[in-house]
Amino acid sequence: MHTGSVTTPFGRRSMTLALVKRQIAATEIKPGKSIDKWKVFRDVAEAREVLGLQDRSVAVLNALLTFHPANELRQDEPLVVFPSNAQLSLRAHGIAGATLRRHLAILVEAGLITRKDSANGKRFARKNGKGEIEMAFGFDLSPLLARAEGLAVMAQEVVAARAAFRKAKETLTICRRDVRKLISAAIEEGVEGDWRSIEDLYLDLTARLPRTPSPAQVDDLLGKMRSLYNQILSRLKIHEETRFRSANDAHYERHIQNSESESIHESELRPREELEVKSNGADLTSRLITAFPLGVVLRACPQIRDYGLGGNVESWRDLMSAAVVVRSVLGVSPSAYQDACEAMGSENAAIAMACILERASFISSAGGYLRDLTRRWERGEFSLGPMVMAQLRANCAGSARRA
Repeated sequence: MHTGSVTTPFGRRSMTLALVKRQIAATEIKPGKSIDKWKVFRDVAEAREVLGLQDRSVAVLNALLTFHPANELRQDEPLVVFPSNAQLSLRAHGIAGATLRRHLAILVEAGLITRKDSANGKRFARKNGKGEIEMAFGFDLSPLLARAEGLAVMAQEVVAARAAFRKAKETLTICRRDVRKLISAAIEEGVEGDWRSIEDLYLDLTARLPRTPSPAQVDDLLGKMRSLYNQILSRLKIHEETRFRSANDAHYERHIQNSESESIHESELRPREELEVKSNGADLTSRLITAFPLGVVLRACPQIRDYGLGGNVESWRDLMSAAVVVRSVLGVSPSAYQDACEAMGSENAAIAMACILERASFISSAGGYLRDLTRRWERGEFSLGPMVMAQLRANCAGSARRA
């Protein structure tokens, strides 16, 4: 777009048509409008990269604002400041003359100040007999007042984008850590698959991230890392489901064999022994039944949702699959989790893993903790009820404090 150039009324400077438009806009300020000059300065400082400013430019603007006597910029009061270059340089921390002029030009180009030149190019003010300023020549701060709302919105958008970028980097760090743990667990447990190639892919993705990445680079890598995470997750779930089916088949086969053997010797049992067997069986059955609806478990242990397929848990099968992933992430051995499933039942073992996940930061060894719970369950010294309800109360109390 052709901007052209025009000459100021005094014929000493040229400017683009865009600057002329900004000067005209600065004169069309709503009557009575005012703004805290340091509030608008903070907004400019926050949005400096969007405005095309450097740190020195912001320092020069700060120095200019100190020459305005009031804390507010008001439409019905003079907004022209007229310091000499020497005074301005001093308040801008000793910036050199040539540098000062360059950053003044940047501020003008950014539409934050305008020049109001005298006939000889000097900066000064004419006062009346009462000592009041009638006319001043220097730098007009009106654009700051005129653009105050827009600058505030710009600053808010920059802050929001910065927060989103920080969150994306944190999410990427967590995702990288989880992928690394899952790959290590798969290799250690001998899960079928070309895990070395997957590990090489992980290392290649990690190496692509520069020391100071842009938001676009972080988002791109996060998407690829999540895709790799889901791929690994799918393979591990298939492996665990296959292993559990095999274990269950073996368990049912032993059960059938034991049942046949017991039926042969059933008549040899004395009444008291038969009563003890039935009583023990009833106790074991009552402990194997899940006492909580799935919704209660998920309210007590919401973090388990993140490990479900698609980031959600909608059924007991989803919960058990997510618990398998959590088991790998927390470093619980397959044998420890298998023992828990055989003692408690798969649903209850999954609930136990969900509770352990909620308190993972307070547990030094998740595997050791689960084994202890399994042993106590087998002795009849532990039930999930108090554990789930305590976690539910803790979450409710945390929500109340945040509210």
